[in-house]
Amino acid sequence: MHVRRFVALVLVLVLAGCGANGASRPTPASTPPPAPDAELRVEVIADGLEHPWDIGFLPDGTALVSQRPGRIALLADHRPGALVHPVRADLGDVLVAGEGGLMGLLVHPDFANDRRFITCQTHQVGGDAVDVRLVTWRLAEDGSRADRVGDLLTGLPVNPSGRHSGCRLALAADGALLVGTGDTARPADPQDRTSLGGKVLRMNVDTGAPLPDNPFIASPDARERLVLSFGHRNVQGIALHPDGRVFTAEHGPANDDEVNLLRPGANYGWDPSRGGVSSSYDESVPMTDQHRFPDAVKAVWTSGEERLAPSGATFLTGPQWGRLDGVLAVATLRGSKLLLLRAEPDGAVREVLIPAELDGTFGRLRAARQGPDGAFYLSTSNGQNDKILRITAP
Repeated sequence: MHVRRFVALVLVLVLAGCGANGASRPTPASTPPPAPDAELRVEVIADGLEHPWDIGFLPDGTALVSQRPGRIALLADHRPGALVHPVRADLGDVLVAGEGGLMGLLVHPDFANDRRFITCQTHQVGGDAVDVRLVTWRLAEDGSRADRVGDLLTGLPVNPSGRHSGCRLALAADGALLVGTGDTARPADPQDRTSLGGKVLRMNVDTGAPLPDNPFIASPDARERLVLSFGHRNVQGIALHPDGRVFTAEHGPANDDEVNLLRPGANYGWDPSRGGVSSSYDESVPMTDQHRFPDAVKAVWTSGEERLAPSGATFLTGPQWGRLDGVLAVATLRGSKLLLLRAEPDGAVREVLIPAELDGTFGRLRAARQGPDGAFYLSTSNGQNDKILRITAP
């Protein structure tokens, strides 16, 4: 499955044109000349999984995979036909409901010395939803089991239905742990900086403590000190540009899925409480409400009326990618396709490529990680016989 033509969609972000709700919206440019041919090769390296949510590569060439129903798998290698081994772990406290369960996974940067990794999971006690939390684990030398080290962070809000649970983990260029969270469909949470819902958090990867240069570090509230940005709806992807910039992929309501370029302390404008006057979760408000919040940061890319549900995101880097070197790869769930976004130095997205090889061919796509071998890895999220895909540019 390779050598196919890319379908090119070019979207120029213009600060003109308003939607019915009064929010500024990027306006498409006229259709450009066709993009030159590009090639992708897609290989299935493992199958038989169930809602694989994230992938974490280990120094020995194996990889951990979190599965939303509360299971961890170990892939024996990165090649087609890789053996999938279950990892025994005490995951009985995971609340598996709707969008919630075992979600983001991050291999600790010092894994080679202490074999730690971190998961993000919805937590229950006696069947009652408690919170979303980060848990640190230690993987046995033979990879057969993971022992719980302790909770790194607790108290992220949770919806008993699992709705808008987040929760993607990433390591920033400066070593900070970044956590994208969902608003759990609580109307006031995105704008409430003392809530951890609808945020991107920034913390010490070992202790879970806020970092001393966080934008709200002077706050008397311990939760607000963790906040890097707020006014988000449901952050599903975090991607680190090689120059250190942080981009997020985020679900919109019935439209306006977003890719955002993060700014410390910034408000991204989602407020289903309508300034605190509505106790219901009003999804008719703009995704980025610059009428209510004039300083809200506009998305660098929006899906407009198309509903794609973006998920995992990563930058493709290295000469092996040819003309795709430096593009932002975003997996989509509802859209069942891969988006390749080319961003300018100011973050503005000028071009979106949709490779035919990954346009509806594997169903819903969730995890998106570039591996240590320079290849790009995706997971499907269809619920039955889900797969890990390896993508290269031959």
